[in-house]
Amino acid sequence: MAGKMIKIGVVGGTGYTGVELLRLLAMHPHAEIALITSRAEAGTRVSSMFPSLRGHVDLEFSAPSDAALKQCDLVFFATPNGVAMQQARALHDGGVRMIDIAADFRIKDIPTWEKWYATKHACPELVAEAVYGLPEVNREKIKSARIVANPGCYPTAVQLGFLPLVRNKLVDLGHLIADAKSGVSGAGRKAEVHSLFAEASDNFKAYGVSGHRHLPEISQGLQAMAGADVRLIFTPHLTPMIRGIHATLYATLRGEADLQALFEKTYADEPFVDVLPAGSHPETRSVRGSNLCRIAVHRPQGGDTAVVLSVIDNLTKGAAGQAVQNMNLMFGFDETAGLEQIALMP
Repeated sequence: MAGKMIKIGVVGGTGYTGVELLRLLAMHPHAEIALITSRAEAGTRVSSMFPSLRGHVDLEFSAPSDAALKQCDLVFFATPNGVAMQQARALHDGGVRMIDIAADFRIKDIPTWEKWYATKHACPELVAEAVYGLPEVNREKIKSARIVANPGCYPTAVQLGFLPLVRNKLVDLGHLIADAKSGVSGAGRKAEVHSLFAEASDNFKAYGVSGHRHLPEISQGLQAMAGADVRLIFTPHLTPMIRGIHATLYATLRGEADLQALFEKTYADEPFVDVLPAGSHPETRSVRGSNLCRIAVHRPQGGDTAVVLSVIDNLTKGAAGQAVQNMNLMFGFDETAGLEQIALMP
């Protein structure tokens, strides 16, 4: 695919996911960013809002226009939930391929989606066509997809951590536990009290214990892997860091297996899943700014509980990086194109 370029539109490039997406696309060998839309910031230079992109993205934010977007080969939606579904039908009918980094197309059961997102879905017929964009699970389907539903950040870390155990039915599917922590950027760039420096710094708390929007998404994915019903307790936490997710996963074993060998075999050919040596404890900073998911599996005291540690950067493998990985698959590029950045240290 040397030399091939695709024309890209980005809807909603003003948030943290948007600027991460632009950072990755600006360095991609096959991507031409044609337009970046924002109703509120139309006419503002992108590099004025994000000086990190100065010299790399020489565009102004433009007002959303179906006509302009229809000239693109691919449109990314880096928008709040509920936006992509309003524009998807017109773009789909115009032959444009789409990747929604929000949640509009992730959950196949429409009543379940409408319950958790508290609104009526605008194009339920396209949800059935959309492919869930977890490459390690749906790689072949993603290649021919017209609409890709990019997974959520927590769901990516949790599903990749549980996959080898659940797919091989080595654990009690009725009692899975995911204890996950996220940096503050996961809440987005909007101004809210809970994400103010004085509120989030030097603090640690759980939230959404009775139910979080990512729960049905994770459960849907795990059930597809298992081919059976799955019951999951998912508890997210907010941590005083900017980027990163750490998921600690617990499952009761139902058989004997060399867990380290199983994980290594499962992910041996995956470019963005790194299974660490036995006894390891992955750190969020080891993946900061990279598209990697790093995983370690433990069996404390040789007992009947498997403990999996899974870390990602919520803005990269948890959002924009995974979206670019999906783009690479959709257009026949090398899957790692534009995504080989080494994590930032310190």
